[in-house]
This record gives sequence, structure tokens and C-alpha cells, in this order.
Amino acid sequence: MNLKKWMPLLAISSACFWMTQAQAQDYPNKPITMVMPYAAGGPGDTITRLFAGSMQKILGQQIVVDNTAGAAGSIGTAKVARSKPDGYTLLMIHVSHATNLAMYKNLSYHPVDDFEPIGSATSGPMVIVARNEFPPKDLNEFVSYLKTNQKKVSLAHAGVGSASHLCGLMMMNVLGVQLNEIPYKGTGPALTDLMGGQVDVLCDQTSGTVPSVKNGKIKAYASAGKNRLPSLPNTPAIAEAGVKGFEINISFGLYAPKGTPKPVLDKLTAALQKSVTDAEVINRLDGMGVAAVSVEQATPNALRAHLKNEIETLGGLLIKAGVQPN
Repeated sequence: MNLKKWMPLLAISSACFWMTQAQAQDYPNKPITMVMPYAAGGPGDTITRLFAGSMQKILGQQIVVDNTAGAAGSIGTAKVARSKPDGYTLLMIHVSHATNLAMYKNLSYHPVDDFEPIGSATSGPMVIVARNEFPPKDLNEFVSYLKTNQKKVSLAHAGVGSASHLCGLMMMNVLGVQLNEIPYKGTGPALTDLMGGQVDVLCDQTSGTVPSVKNGKIKAYASAGKNRLPSLPNTPAIAEAGVKGFEINISFGLYAPKGTPKPVLDKLTAALQKSVTDAEVINRLDGMGVAAVSVEQATPNALRAHLKNEIETLGGLLIKAGVQPN
């Protein structure tokens, strides 16, 4: 082997390695940007700002939230994918990171291949709610009513591919019904029309539905899972009506661009794990009907497995429903 030939390359490789290590040890030494690919003021924005505030205290550097919204989160996500992999541009995103593969033909990034998972942050089951005047009195009557009146029932959602759309698709798939879908440009308008009685049913995240239920503006029939929600203890889980296979949780996870040095990722994961046990974070999330994940879920491996599962299951729902990618 001609060592003289390879020595310059070895020297360059070694220099790059030690430079990366030095940068990682010094990390972070300037403000970090956490991209939230949805509009300001929504539940995702609130969750992102909550974790940004907690993590910046742990890391000792300011974390600025950047709302780069549009195209079901794909514009902000692409922005992070193209960013320098140095730990100073991060992405906080939920289910759209998985479903956009089925939503867009020429997505400029791959959710698995172009990102480094840092860890999950929150998890919250969906809630099936309806206008106050909707006839069924309880969950069992609700299931029966949908089956016998499906052509008359309107199902609101926040747009094709949204969390509420996915929840509605899963509900119709499991119950074997086809309701009249009414798409909106976001959860806010859908919830407003539900409270006003213009639409019948909505299946959405706890952050928006739970406060409205507690204020008596809408009524809840079930949580979309096996267990009741602590924030709505008198509302049954849909499994209590004998409905199987209907379980959907909306989780937010934190990512960095592919190639971010492992020592930097380790620091970010450690900060995230401290944040999910932060009492202030837990209390604020509880008020939204959302839970911080366990320390074990706030890891790269757990988030990677969760993402791959959502690509398969929820992306599959969109394909089965005949949603055509843009």
C-alpha cells in the first residue's frame, strides 16, 4: 500500500474530524432557529414555542421560532432539509412529515433520508366532537347514527392530509361509512363552523377541541383510542363502544438536517429529554389536553420508528381514500 499517496487524504479527513469535534464541543455558541412549518397561533406553534423556551434555558442559547408555513408543512420542511447540518436549524413537525410523501409527487426531500431525528416531544390522541344540537346522546348512539344516516352527516376537516382529515378517514374506514367531507383551510375555521352549527362532526387534536368542549361550545363523543383522556374523564374512548382499530395520536417530533454531527445531536436530545420532564412544559401541555412524551420516547431511535410507522399506516390511509398527489 502506497502510504505517501493516501497520507494527504488521511490528513484532511483527520483535520475534518477534529474540526467537527471542536465545533460540537463548543455547540451552541449562537442562536438556534427552530422552524415550525405551520402558521403562527395554532397548536403546533404553541407547542414549538413552549419547547423552544425550555430548551434554550438548558442549552444556554436563544432559540428563535420561524413560522415558514404552506403546502401542508412541506415548504418549511424543505427549508430545513437544505440548511447547513450544524445544529443551528431544527424542525418541529407532526404527522405531515410522514403523509407528505403521499400528498406530493415531487417532494424535494425525503422525510427519512434527509433528516436526523432528535426525539419525539408530545403525543395527543384525537377527539371526536360534534355541534351541540347533533342528535345522538352518547357514543353508542353516535356510532349507530353514522351508520344509518351517513349520507346526511357532514364531516369537517382542516384540509386534505391534515390531522383532522386523517382522523376522519380512519373513522369512516373503521365504521364502514362515507360521510360528506367538508374541507377547510385550517382547523380554526372548521371548529368555528362546528360551534355555529354549520357542520355536524369533526375529529381533531385535543389542543383545540378540549377547551371548546369544557366551555360548552361543542360536545365530545369519544377519544380516538383505547383510553380516556385525563382532560375529559367523562368522555369514553371509542374502544368502549366495541370499535376496534381506531387509534390515532398526533405527535410532534424534533429533527435536524442530515449530516448533523452526532455530538451535536446528542446535546439536542439531552436538552429535549430535560424539556419533556420540565414541570412548566408538562403543566402548559396539560392545559391543552396534550402530554409530553416519556424520556424513552424523546430519542432518535424512537422517533425514527414512529415516523416509519406513520408513513406506512397514515400514508396508506390517504392512498386507500384515493387522494391524488399534487
